[in-house]
Amino acid sequence: MSPTTSETAQGGRRLVIVESPAKAKTIKGYLGPGYVVEASVGHIRDLPNGAAEVPDQYTGEVRRLGVDVEHDFQPVYVVNADKKSQVRKLKELLADSDELFLATDEDREGEAIAWHLQEVLKPKVPVRRMVFHEITKDAIRAAVANPRELNQRLVEAQETRRILDRLYGYEVSPVLWKKVMRGLSAGRVQSVATRLVVERERERIAFRSAEYWDLTGTFATGRAGDVSDPGTFGARLTAVDGRRVAQGRDFTSLGQLKEGANVLHLDEEGARTLAAALADTAFAVRSVESKPYRRSPYAPFRTTTLQQEASRKLGFGAKATMQVAQKLYENGFITYMRTDSTTLSDTAVAAARAQVTQLYGADYLPDKPRVYTGKVKNAQEAHEAIRPSGDRFRTPAETGLKGDQFRLYELIWKRTVASQMKDAVGNSVTVKIVGQSSDGRDAEFSASGKTITFHGFMKAYVEGADDPNAELDDRERRLPQVAEGNRLAAEEITADGHATKAPARYTEASLVKELEEREIGRPSTYATILGTILDRGYVFKKGTALVPSFLSFAVVNLLEKHFGRLVDYDFTAKMEDDLDRIARGEAQAVPWLKRFYFGESAKGSEGAAAAAGNGDGDHLGGLKELVTDLGAIDAREISSFPVGDGIMLRVGRYGPYVERPADAEGGTGHRADVPDDLPPDELTVEYAKELLAKPSGEFELGVDPETGRTIVAKDGRYGPYVTEVLPEGTPKSGKNAVKPRTASLFKSMSLDTVTLEDALKLLSLPRVVGTDPEGVEITAQNGRYGPYLKKGTDSRSLDSEDQIFTITLEEALAIYAQPKQRGRAAAKPPLKELGTDPVSEKPVVVKDGRFGPYVTDGETNATLRRDDDVETITPERAYELLAEKRAKSPAKKTAKKAAAKKTAAKKTTTAKKTTAKTAAKKTATAKKTAAKKTTAAKTAKKPAANAE
Repeated sequence: MSPTTSETAQGGRRLVIVESPAKAKTIKGYLGPGYVVEASVGHIRDLPNGAAEVPDQYTGEVRRLGVDVEHDFQPVYVVNADKKSQVRKLKELLADSDELFLATDEDREGEAIAWHLQEVLKPKVPVRRMVFHEITKDAIRAAVANPRELNQRLVEAQETRRILDRLYGYEVSPVLWKKVMRGLSAGRVQSVATRLVVERERERIAFRSAEYWDLTGTFATGRAGDVSDPGTFGARLTAVDGRRVAQGRDFTSLGQLKEGANVLHLDEEGARTLAAALADTAFAVRSVESKPYRRSPYAPFRTTTLQQEASRKLGFGAKATMQVAQKLYENGFITYMRTDSTTLSDTAVAAARAQVTQLYGADYLPDKPRVYTGKVKNAQEAHEAIRPSGDRFRTPAETGLKGDQFRLYELIWKRTVASQMKDAVGNSVTVKIVGQSSDGRDAEFSASGKTITFHGFMKAYVEGADDPNAELDDRERRLPQVAEGNRLAAEEITADGHATKAPARYTEASLVKELEEREIGRPSTYATILGTILDRGYVFKKGTALVPSFLSFAVVNLLEKHFGRLVDYDFTAKMEDDLDRIARGEAQAVPWLKRFYFGESAKGSEGAAAAAGNGDGDHLGGLKELVTDLGAIDAREISSFPVGDGIMLRVGRYGPYVERPADAEGGTGHRADVPDDLPPDELTVEYAKELLAKPSGEFELGVDPETGRTIVAKDGRYGPYVTEVLPEGTPKSGKNAVKPRTASLFKSMSLDTVTLEDALKLLSLPRVVGTDPEGVEITAQNGRYGPYLKKGTDSRSLDSEDQIFTITLEEALAIYAQPKQRGRAAAKPPLKELGTDPVSEKPVVVKDGRFGPYVTDGETNATLRRDDDVETITPERAYELLAEKRAKSPAKKTAKKAAAKKTAAKKTTTAKKTTAKTAAKKTATAKKTAAKKTTAAKTAKKPAANAE
């Protein structure tokens, strides 16, 4: 057994390794001078990103996968290229240390990082595993005093996940490259999450709306009303002659009444007729039903509920929420933010109860502490709920935090304090009103009310809702004091029309909730999963809604038809259960991986997958066989979707397009591009025909009299352009390749109106304007950022595209005679005003920038995404974009300036030394940066196998 801290040389030097520099800085302040705290800066070792990183002794499949599947799935680990210098530094610090504390996070990933550090550093001194859930002085010192051993079961569980995700990503992604498009990726959880979003869109496409009508009445008691006893109230028609009036829930997604629904379906005529027949009716109260109302506080936050609530209340995406939470944790404001537990420690309960008494009074404090023990099935192995750190909670005002960090801390603080408060109590009342119409029908109206007599925890916190139309828990609806038989007068009876709505698209919050409820993946990775499917183009945002791209339809179609089990919800959840069993020591990793990769009977089951339809979700073949037998996959079929009237939507290598075959009735056999940001449920037959009717394809404009080549106009993915048709046999590749002249149309031109003369003028660019007195040629041309003049390396902007053909040499020389404007041009007026940002409290506007429209509050700029439109962007979406940008932005550094001034004040000899050191440092930094860029470039070419 390792010696305890006290048995080590007292007064010796101890090295503490954490993941991040911010965390290291905070912890360093809590430990004495005998401790050196350094960061590993995340993972230092991982599976190789490509064959070039694999050591030479490995060959074959091991070089491709980074895993030796033939020898018990042994992983090949390499030190990350961008971490080699940090590893060197850690080794140097360890050489001068008497003890090593591995203080990475206490979860599977943190345990794996600690294990890799131990394997790479090979310490010859005692090694401790130091764990803590909050970064406070007491917690850090307690962690040093009570270390433990590395948990090998957690390490093995994380390693199994890593190998599984590598096999899934590196085996399935190439299938997508071959059959759909290069650069795509598949992942154990990301593919299932994408399928959920696609399935919801399929439901929206298949949905047919149903119209139904009812009546709304305003009834008066005949008394003068006040706040506690209103004189009038509204009620809705619920039944006619004892038969319930149809509501939205009574219809199927195809717009038909559900089978067996014994309801009255009112249409507009029927509703208006009934309303008229009730105009002079005398109404009376049929019944009054009162029930006690009680609402208990919500459990403290865990990772997923924090992400959901931050989305609803603050407009944060899951990624932005975790970035802000990470900063709060590392700086000692909250406990660890990746947790699946709702449990509070005794210390936290005491702190919360103390603040309840202090801020709200003893009347709001329950007699006994509230205990929250519910955990999600696939929970992380450590931690308590997310709460303010310490044994005394700082109020938001006491933290000194600002902006997004303040808002998220306030949310966590309120939720934690509210969790230890009394229930909210009150009464709920249902009043039923009846009257007979002039044509003899009994009409029953109903009104519901709620009064809260004691707000309890609602004084501190009320949870938001995913549905913007949903009523929050603290909303009261007061009804007048009435009794059975009381007469009521109808002040107004109106007929109201309604239509059933398609199922709402997922938001980040609701998708996180769905994944958790289905027990798919680990909640701590959901933010990463959402980021992956957004970055890969499988999903884009329209407001806060997640919209699947047409590309994701093709990918999911392929996975469902040929890798059905891999994207099956139950199978994916069961995989998570199996991985947890491995973590608990109830199952072994290698036999499980063999079964997943080679199939039920391991080797010798060749042909089983093909016999079962190459992966219909029921066969017992393994992943290896599935990706080997690709003959049944028809690339064109899996990327084709019928729109109607013979029109097909196809996903090509350059994007989606609609195609009408030549034999379709009235068809001309051509295709048209579909906008990348068009939601799939908006591609109707009518819109497809509209796209096909637009000028597209290739329009012959005539023949260039100088070259004899045909000039054509085309509508490309990046806009309309003109080009020349090269003669047959012209080499298109190699060193003798000939490229046709091509030019984009001016903004003032269109495919409908462009002429041969226009095209020839465009193809003649750049136009030589003349030469300056020194003999340097000046040209006028059109570029990415508009028309401009060029003289050598000196470029000057022109005011309009027409100037390219009209500007004279004298006018050009006059422009060059003026000093070049180095600063920015005069600010353009904003395109749209969106209100005041809740963080910076400054006005937010949309502006047109060099790289397109963006939102800004004067401090932070955020470019609009491809699915954002200037005309339709909402203030909430703008605030979300700004919040994400702030979360990504590094903190401003000021220390270096101060250091520079101090250095300048030193003696000359010192200054020379410093200069030499600085130069060396710059060179090293440049090399390091180049290495990082090279690594990033290699990584970008590989499938995202790291992501679940």
